[in-house]
Amino acid sequence: MGAVVCTFLATTHPLLPSGKDLVLMDPASPDDRRRRRMLIAATGGGLALLILVGAGIYGLVRGPAAPTDPMPSGRPSTTAPVTPSPTPDGELEPLDQSLGPVAFAQAVAQALFTWDTTTGHAPSDYAQVLADAAHGSEADAFVGDVRAYLPTNDAWAQLRQYATRQWLTIDEVFVPEAWETAVEQAAPGQIPAGAVSYTIEGTRHRDGILGTDPVEASRPVSFTVFLACTPPSPGRGAGSGSCEVLRLSQLDNPLR
Repeated sequence: MGAVVCTFLATTHPLLPSGKDLVLMDPASPDDRRRRRMLIAATGGGLALLILVGAGIYGLVRGPAAPTDPMPSGRPSTTAPVTPSPTPDGELEPLDQSLGPVAFAQAVAQALFTWDTTTGHAPSDYAQVLADAAHGSEADAFVGDVRAYLPTNDAWAQLRQYATRQWLTIDEVFVPEAWETAVEQAAPGQIPAGAVSYTIEGTRHRDGILGTDPVEASRPVSFTVFLACTPPSPGRGAGSGSCEVLRLSQLDNPLR
């Protein structure tokens, strides 16, 4: 049973050592949304990085590539029956891009980490919610970043057998000093207009059912979200501003 638990709990995120951690693996126009939906299905990668600013600071770092084999060595046979995909429980809620920079960064973080394999949605559905809020200039690269945070389709199918779900609790959100230094040293036009970054620290939680036993695990996570925000229009209230996502840092490799 212990080996099976490790196999189950270690299934998906490439940054988690297999078998060592009991962790359940890991406002746009209609035309813009259609284009971003095409990006979800595309296989090409985005830019390796968005900007190089300051003294060798790479502001936006592409997330890690998905592993070729999400299962640890010594795994049990993969000939077990596959659980049929359930019917999706309605549409996922879009991100509110008028929340303001800090609240929007938190909403992006929650969207990255919150999923449930029992609802009938696939990883691409959760990725699409984020892609719809991407900045047009970096949409393709951002989609690649998002994929690195979500389970692969094969891993998702395995996780669904255990009714796995995941969510995030946020402990701290702050503008990293490295970003402030980069902004001070950047030449005009080197950083996108309205760009801001927030490093988020929190705890990733997972639970599921192994046989008839509930299992759960959690671990700390940290990452940086890079946004491009427009300020509120004078006389139109705070909600008249809008934010889009530029890029994500690697998981557990944020700006400090």
